[in-house]
Amino acid sequence: MPQSIFVNLPVSDLARSIPFYRSLGFGLDAQFSDDTAACITVSDTIRFMLLTHERFEGFCTLPRADTSASTAVLIALSRDSRDAVDDLLAAALSTGGKEPKPADDHGWMYQRTVMDPDGNTLEIFWMDAEAASAARKMNSG
Repeated sequence: MPQSIFVNLPVSDLARSIPFYRSLGFGLDAQFSDDTAACITVSDTIRFMLLTHERFEGFCTLPRADTSASTAVLIALSRDSRDAVDDLLAAALSTGGKEPKPADDHGWMYQRTVMDPDGNTLEIFWMDAEAASAARKMNSG
């Protein structure tokens, strides 16, 4: 079995959060979902576990971050094109997401930020790896 990533995200309203993540084109794995958690399948190896606050706090050793006042984590998700970044953002904004800042366009990388209804932050980006490598070489030499 390939190594997998499960990103645990606290949500205040599971019934509101599931449609938000489904609108981004992600699946729902009912096998790992119940009334306190929803397993959102991003890819074969990446899943978001949406957990009610109480369930999330059961896993924590420190207090849960207040995402209305601070950033707990930045989750960067790549897309295949600039258009795919924009399409994902449009879907997120149509289901309660917020875009807290304008797009970052570096030519070789295009990035947009969206916050889910609970303030969890996703950085959606497209990058031309060859152009990024060339830019790094120019900046280091």
